[in-house]
Amino acid sequence: MQNFFEVNAKGDPFRLFSGEHLITISIIVVLCVLMFVFRKQLQEQRKKQILRFSLVFLLYGTYALSHLWLLFGKNTWSLKTHLPLHLSDLAVILAPLMLLTNSEKLFQFMYYAGLASSIQAILTPDLGQYTFPHIRYIGFFVLHGGVALACLFMLVSTTYRPNHRSIWVTVLIINLYAACVFFINKWLGSNYLYIMKKPGNDSPLDYLGPWPWYLLSMEFLMIVSFYLLYSPFWLKRKTELP
Repeated sequence: MQNFFEVNAKGDPFRLFSGEHLITISIIVVLCVLMFVFRKQLQEQRKKQILRFSLVFLLYGTYALSHLWLLFGKNTWSLKTHLPLHLSDLAVILAPLMLLTNSEKLFQFMYYAGLASSIQAILTPDLGQYTFPHIRYIGFFVLHGGVALACLFMLVSTTYRPNHRSIWVTVLIINLYAACVFFINKWLGSNYLYIMKKPGNDSPLDYLGPWPWYLLSMEFLMIVSFYLLYSPFWLKRKTELP
């Protein structure tokens, strides 16, 4: 239990695509595949409701526990670093709302913004010194894996399907959101969305050029990722045309 909650984790820091990381990614992928394998069962009202509320409880419960650890365990919670203003953190807040309201508009946004940001977080997590089995490691992947599962749950349990128009609506919303976050960053001296500077540790942003040009690279990669997420539905519609 000490290794699970300790503030200053001992041992090797998190390593990208280490054995633990690859196993964690594999578990999330298997759960996503099972969502499609059992899609017919998930369309049954009782099973749908059980999984819906389980995901809501998992996401909000894990999110609350993570912040309680930062506040009381590590004693490092601050407005400058721990507000849910990063896109992947915002997705954690919105995913349960999507599940509870069954909103198609929220699904259209979350399928692109939530799923893309969660995949990016899962593949390139910013975990610093924390690795398995620490609460920071487990909570991080439960949250972002949970967002991916929530988006796929909406896909398999409803008739909602992402459309092309929603790509550009989502891009517009994210850019307007980033403009608001910019002023919050200026006010707090923070770096939410990494729009003020690159993160201090090694990250994929290191390969996207200096500030502010990497912001344009981020924009381009975001749009590409949205089109990749839309491509299976575009191909399906093309093959169904007479």
